[in-house]
Amino acid sequence: MAKRDYYEVLGLDRSASEAELKKAYRRLAMKYHPDRNPDDSDAEEKFKEASEAYEVLNDADKRAAYDRFGHAGVDPNQGGGQGSANFGDIFGDVFGDIFGGARGGRSGPARGSDLRYNLGLSLEQAVNGDTTEIRIPVLDVCGDCDGTGAAPGTSVSTCPDCNGAGQIRVSQGFFSLQQTCPRCRGRGQIITDPCRSCGGSGRVERQKKLSVKIPAGVDTGDRIRLSGEGEAGPNGGPAGDLYVQIDVREHPIFQRDGRHLYCEVPISMADAALGGELDVPTLDGRVKLKVPAETQTGKVFRLRGKGVSQVRSAGVGDLLCKVVLETPVKLTDHQRRLFEELKTSLEANAKHSPRGKTWFDGVKSFFDGLKS
Repeated sequence: MAKRDYYEVLGLDRSASEAELKKAYRRLAMKYHPDRNPDDSDAEEKFKEASEAYEVLNDADKRAAYDRFGHAGVDPNQGGGQGSANFGDIFGDVFGDIFGGARGGRSGPARGSDLRYNLGLSLEQAVNGDTTEIRIPVLDVCGDCDGTGAAPGTSVSTCPDCNGAGQIRVSQGFFSLQQTCPRCRGRGQIITDPCRSCGGSGRVERQKKLSVKIPAGVDTGDRIRLSGEGEAGPNGGPAGDLYVQIDVREHPIFQRDGRHLYCEVPISMADAALGGELDVPTLDGRVKLKVPAETQTGKVFRLRGKGVSQVRSAGVGDLLCKVVLETPVKLTDHQRRLFEELKTSLEANAKHSPRGKTWFDGVKSFFDGLKS
């Protein structure tokens, strides 16, 4: 039976790129793989046919010979061949990234995992900077075996199953694959006498005490990276990093928004009407805030340079103080009479409540409009 054209087998034209060849072969190989089609001789033949086509067309020299002479240019039985397809190697090349690196060598040292620690700070600590100590549980290098996993006085030995390669070749029907050695799990070495402290892993869990320097101006969501303070790497690999995640706690007086601080300042009716000075807290101490006469509740005053600086920007923000009118409570009889006299005096002239007059005029116009 005559062989089909290799391009026809893969469903491609002769100008197909290397990526298109690989994509087409992967699709066919997954479809007709013997493991997916047990006892299906037709699927097995199609798998072999696709593998042979890919093996030829994926090689620049073989492809050139095939394009010029057809099957005769690559068939060893007809004088122009360069060997038959090694289906195991082909399958490993194309599917190695799916099956964990079928052609990979022994697994060497790996980098340890990164860790995260949530650090709560007061607003003062975040704004001014600080140095604090933390304790974290980590997988660290075993001190008894120095990370080898072997008991003190002993050493690791070469794995007899893979001879130190970390991979073994497994035959599956007409082709063979390389896979991670199950005995040494890809390390290429075995431990006959494991360390009692770490059980042969080379790492032990312990509490690590670290000093963290907090730069001035950090805010919630910022991260501080401590290089090499994460988990120790397996097989003697380098340690990961520790990321300290900042969370600034709520403050009883101030709210922060970037560089600026906000606060509410209670003001008496007398100070609001007559004007005066208020003591306002800042992170640097108290300051005097001048309040002009006839100040209304909700008025915001800006104290420049009384905010905070940020880690990644220059300059200092402002403190914005919102005055809130405070109604007096628990009045004495004398104070009540004074307020009643003041109320009578103020109601006699609407100019004392310009906003109130405007509001009531608007309400009156609204209801008059409903009646008409």
